[in-house]
Amino acid sequence: QVQLVESGGGLVQAGGSLRLSCAASGRTFRYNAMGWFRQAPGKERELVAAISWSGGNTYYADSVKGRFSISRDNAKNTVYLQMNSLQPEDTAVYYCALANLRSIQTMSHEYAIWGQGTQVTVSS
Repeated sequence: QVQLVESGGGLVQAGGSLRLSCAASGRTFRYNAMGWFRQAPGKERELVAAISWSGGNTYYADSVKGRFSISRDNAKNTVYLQMNSLQPEDTAVYYCALANLRSIQTMSHEYAIWGQGTQVTVSS
């Protein structure tokens, strides 16, 4: 069974940057698409970015296009989310998730395994 552990969250001022990491253990995740979701207080969980198994295809929510970048290192069993130009509305708990398929998935029910989440807080 794969376990996912996120790290890299924290408090940052508006305009700043953070890099989230998600390390997988238990077995390789190289044949699975991966995604980063976030959930702010009182809001539904939303997909922020996703990446196919090879890294050749990516998806971004409109709200983060041009600011966030998802990548993966299959040799290290790690997926990353580089977040630049952070805004207070990016404040949320960020979760990484492993999809059931190799191709990008945009629906949360297509993701079988979830990390515990890491808090990102952006101050104005």
